[in-house]
Amino acid sequence: MTKFSDLNLNPKVLKAIEEAGYETPTPIQAGAIPPALEGKDVLGIAQTGTGKTASFTLPMITMLARGRARARMPRSLVLCPTRELAAQVAANFDTYTKHLNLTKALLIGGVSFGEQDKLIDKGVDVLIATPGRLIDHFERGKLILSDVKIMVVDEADRMLDMGFIPDIERIFQMTPFTRQTLFFSATMAPEIERITNTFLSAPVRIEVARQATTGENITQGVLMFKASRKDREATEKRNILRALIDAEGDKCTNAIIFCNRKMDVDTVSKSLKKHGYDAAPIHGDLDQSQRTKTLDGFRSGTLRFLVASDVAARGLDVPAVSHVFNFDVPSHAEDYVHRIGRTGRAGRDGKAIMICVPRDEKNLEDVERLVQREIPRLDNPLGGSAPAAPQATTKPEAPEAEAPKPDKPKRTRSRSRKKDDAPQQDAKPNTAPAKPKPEEAPQKVAEQEAPKEKPAEDKPQQNRRGGRGRNDNRSDDANRQNRGDNNRNHNDNKVVGLGDHTPEFIGLSFAERRD
Repeated sequence: MTKFSDLNLNPKVLKAIEEAGYETPTPIQAGAIPPALEGKDVLGIAQTGTGKTASFTLPMITMLARGRARARMPRSLVLCPTRELAAQVAANFDTYTKHLNLTKALLIGGVSFGEQDKLIDKGVDVLIATPGRLIDHFERGKLILSDVKIMVVDEADRMLDMGFIPDIERIFQMTPFTRQTLFFSATMAPEIERITNTFLSAPVRIEVARQATTGENITQGVLMFKASRKDREATEKRNILRALIDAEGDKCTNAIIFCNRKMDVDTVSKSLKKHGYDAAPIHGDLDQSQRTKTLDGFRSGTLRFLVASDVAARGLDVPAVSHVFNFDVPSHAEDYVHRIGRTGRAGRDGKAIMICVPRDEKNLEDVERLVQREIPRLDNPLGGSAPAAPQATTKPEAPEAEAPKPDKPKRTRSRSRKKDDAPQQDAKPNTAPAKPKPEEAPQKVAEQEAPKEKPAEDKPQQNRRGGRGRNDNRSDDANRQNRGDNNRNHNDNKVVGLGDHTPEFIGLSFAERRD
């Protein structure tokens, strides 16, 4: 079995490793350290939690033990996708350089530029940075990368997911062509492979496990959950999460709970606190000091549950995480590998449980296709019928409450129809005897034709506006009846209007007018 003493590391580095309690290297460490010490480019592919960080920190420290850095010109560069991972890499350098006089600087967001500028101005051997903050310092003229001899890209596939690939390509062009490059990733997407072909020179490929595999020491399970009602899905899902935690009992010493959205991280964290669980959130929108405080509490054991977005899925090294709960199925299948890799580290046993709602079933299929295994299904700890209990009492109430509203106008319309129909039947015998005198015929014909044409023209408009066309027509019939009664009372009266001066064409028929 290979030992660290067989890897030609600096004696002071070996002493720090022994004091840290490590005896034998992991497969990725045993495969990557020798070619890195020879100055070759290395492409390391291994599942998360296998010790990739030490695979590049140990050979870097050994090679940087001789020499001295100049102001604003770091001798090595380590790029990390998140602040937490960068801080963890910095902690590893502190552990392994305790017997060497090497300096480092950590360039991450959420920290003032002034303090970071002071460190850079003194000259550092190791510069650990996130891509965005590194470019900010470079554009401000505070950083010169022409003396970088070793460059490390850690968690390259996470860089791809976060959209850092253009920044990585730009940073590669800022560094010398003769640099040594150590490139590490858990998966190898086509875009990652394109970058390695472009910027790495004949790299030694170290692949200690099949790509996107999960640790065999991690027990996995998924709960297929369908809410009783769509608007209750979030609440019932949180109830199931608490039931799953309670079902694990004392085995669940601590856990990371992953959510896809930052908003859900805050909601789940508040819900757990409300029900007496010791939980705190961590995501990219929180202040850096708060994120650091939360992580320190989780590492020290004072915080039991860490509710996190995928900002915490990569590279966080908390050795004794007993459980990982995926509150949501990750949108990217690769994230599942990194999420559950937070448990079962350093050979320990771990457990990963996921909740899947119907709309996430396609994402679940992608995860199972990636890991090339079917994740065992779990039983609902609340029972199959528990969430559906309120459904029977609440669903019928909605239509009953709304039913009287449309019924009221229907009853009023039916009553008005009966009332209006009665005078319409009596209208015919009442108006039949009313015959105008011959000299009044032209005028009365005109008066009677006008109201007959008007309802036909107005009816569609009235129906479109208020839907009261039928009642208006019945009222017109009543008006015509009233006009007939008035005509009978005034038959002997003289015609008011044109009188004897009525034009002749009014008395002509339509055919006569055309002629």
